[in-house]
Order: sequence, then structure tokens, then C-alpha cells
Amino acid sequence: MIEIEIIADNTKEILEEIQKHIGGTIVEQWSECTLIVDNDIANGSIRFIPFDWGVNLLDYNIIFNDDISLKIHANEFNPIRFVYALNGSFKHKFGLDNREELIEQFHSLIFTNKAKGINYIYFPKNTKLEINSIQIRRKRFLKKRTTKVSTLSKKLHEVFIDTDYENRYVHYGTLNLKMADLVKKTSNVKELGMLRILKIEAKVYEILALHIQQHYKSQQGVPLPTSLIKSELITVRKLGEAILKNPAKNYSLDQLSKESGLSQAKLQDGFKFLYTRTVTEYIRHVRLESARDLITNTDLNISQIVYTIGFTSRSYFSKIFKEKYGVTPNEFKKQLIVTPIAI
Repeated sequence: MIEIEIIADNTKEILEEIQKHIGGTIVEQWSECTLIVDNDIANGSIRFIPFDWGVNLLDYNIIFNDDISLKIHANEFNPIRFVYALNGSFKHKFGLDNREELIEQFHSLIFTNKAKGINYIYFPKNTKLEINSIQIRRKRFLKKRTTKVSTLSKKLHEVFIDTDYENRYVHYGTLNLKMADLVKKTSNVKELGMLRILKIEAKVYEILALHIQQHYKSQQGVPLPTSLIKSELITVRKLGEAILKNPAKNYSLDQLSKESGLSQAKLQDGFKFLYTRTVTEYIRHVRLESARDLITNTDLNISQIVYTIGFTSRSYFSKIFKEKYGVTPNEFKKQLIVTPIAI
């Protein structure tokens, strides 16, 4: 096992201290710093992006060829960490605790430590890791005008206002597949420069909101749907992704049930839990979103778009498009035409 001791005053220094032990090159563009590694110790990347008000992102997309232990000292840099395992798993423990907790794929972790405490994170070898970590420096974050931590649950409120690091706190989250889609989107932003950073920052705040929402539900004792086990929810998510990639396919509840091996009732429960929609509503939603993108980004006419996304009736498409967006497809298309301003 490779132990990496981290005594850092900021997240960029964490990246640099990891680099000292595993090698690689740090590439910096705008404010985005990426450690790229391809050697006998690891293959992949670790990325750091700072945002305003003490919020930053540290995410891992990497395979280690040896077990890795991060020994993280809590000094002046002692943020609240909101961590999510998109792929792979890892373990966490506090320095004074002999008990290690496993954070499995699609599970989350919230933790912070006392001043001068030690946090341990263990990454397994030969495992594809995609780990998203949002870190919040409390003193700076609380100065943000829109920060209203008084609206949080009692426990999270106490954690946020503990700016002298008098207490340690940990919360091990349950299965959360909604967060997976947002985390994936932070790695799929194609834009460059300021637009890229702004888009990633928007996703980071959405992920943070889901962490807080899940924590609240956990404190209130809101359970996962009892009709489905974890593997079945993962199957439902895969179906949702398949529909998203190919909305034009002729789907039916019966066909999806046979394809997945799940009963129609379980499919409905799973889609309602993950997407807050029935199967039919989700398919329609995906098709309409796809139609809007095609109207915006292609030269296809409305009739072509109707059949491209899997509808057979233009009048029905126009009706449900207006119900969702408040305008007909033709009206929406006209709104996209920018008339040059005479000077």
C-alpha cells in the first residue's frame, strides 16, 4: 500500500502532494488543474477546479495499480467534504477510529474533522474509480449573500457554522442514482474557457443540493422504495439511460419489463423514484427534450423532427410540446431566429 500524507492549505496543494507520490504532470488551463498520470503506479487523472466563496471540486477518474491510503490532516484547510462514488468504491475512517466504512458505488459520504484531526481515505487497486468530491471552506462560504444555512437540518446547520472546527462529523449516504447523472455531466462539458467553468459550477451546486436533500431525507427517515432492491434500481437506471440515448425506439411497458426481467409494477416504482415520472411520462419527456434540442441545433423541419424522435402524429406532438413549453414547435422555432439590429 502507498500512503500519501497530505498536509495542505488548499486543494491545489492536495493535488501537488499526490503528484509527489504517484508522478504525472499537472496541466493548468484557466483555473482548472488536472493531474494526468500514466505509469506503473496509476493511469488516469485527478482534477481540481476552484469556484467562488470557498467551493471547489476535486474529482478522480483513475485506476491505481496499488492500494492507496490518503492520510489527510485537518489543519487550517478543513472543509466539509461531500463525496460521491460514481464508479468503484472506497473506504473512510477518522484517525482515532479503528472502524473503516465502505462507500460503495452510487453511495455518498459527508464528513469533516476536528482541528488537528486526521482523515483516512483508502482507494483499492485495479479498480476504475470515478469519485466526485465537493469541498466547502466554511468561513468563506458563509459570507456568500445567498447562503442561508439556517434553513438546513439542525445537524448540517451545526456543521456549517462550526468554523473553529470543534467537532467532527460523518454521514454515510444511501444509494443515490439521481446524483450519478449529474456527476457524469461534470465530466462531459465540452465548452472551453469561462463557459466551461460556469457550466461545471452549475452542476456542482446541483450535486451539492442533492447531497443536502438526501441528508435531510435520511434524518427524516425517508426510506428507499421497499419494492426494489439496489440491483433492480440500477437496472431501472440503465433503462433510463438507454431511452435517453435512443428516444426514437418504439418502447412499451411490456417490452421493457421483458427486457429487464422486472415486473411492470417494479418498473413504475423505479421510474417514479429515480425520475419522478411513470415510464410513459419519462419516455415522452425525453422525446420532447430531444425535439427541443433538434429544433435549436439542426435545420430539420418539424415533420422530420417528429419522426426522428419516435412520434407518429405531428398534431399530437404539437399539442404536448405546447403543454410542456407553453409554445407550439413552430412558435418556438421562430423565437430562435435573431433579427439583426440596424445600426
